[in-house]
Amino acid sequence: MRLALVFGAMAGLASAGGATENRGLPGNGPAAYKEDGRYFTEDGVPTYFIAEDGTVDWMTFSGFRRYHSECHVCHGPDGMGSTYAPPLKDAVERMDYYDFVYTVSNGIQNVDASHQKVMPTFGQNKNVMCYVDDIYVYLKARGDGALERGRPAKREDKTDAISAFEAECMAGG
Repeated sequence: MRLALVFGAMAGLASAGGATENRGLPGNGPAAYKEDGRYFTEDGVPTYFIAEDGTVDWMTFSGFRRYHSECHVCHGPDGMGSTYAPPLKDAVERMDYYDFVYTVSNGIQNVDASHQKVMPTFGQNKNVMCYVDDIYVYLKARGDGALERGRPAKREDKTDAISAFEAECMAGG
């Protein structure tokens, strides 16, 4: 699967004619609007939404699950970092969404006499790339301090649009 296909599909989901809901959302987080169960900033970047009662959006919940299945081995639980790799909850505060997707898909190779930073490329890993938005919004919520450590207690339901996107992405379409 090519990154362009996945990235294009993710970007297309936000503009594919889905109903824009709830401009000026109440709750915790930078969400400006909601489309098909996904939340976005004013600039159209995927983001988290946490309701006043602590219920997280589906993508944040999914991001928690995907992060802990694919990323925590190196980057530590809850994005906190480890002796092996830096805390990703802090990294998303220093880089924008597009740099995050680029880094995840292409990896990092910075090896010289004083550095030995190597992160593998995940661009061909559907278990990461089909959920890169989810992982990003989860880490963004952690980095912003809006989400505590551990599994979120309450979540929104997954929408049909999100299920359809997952099925298409995982099938390679």
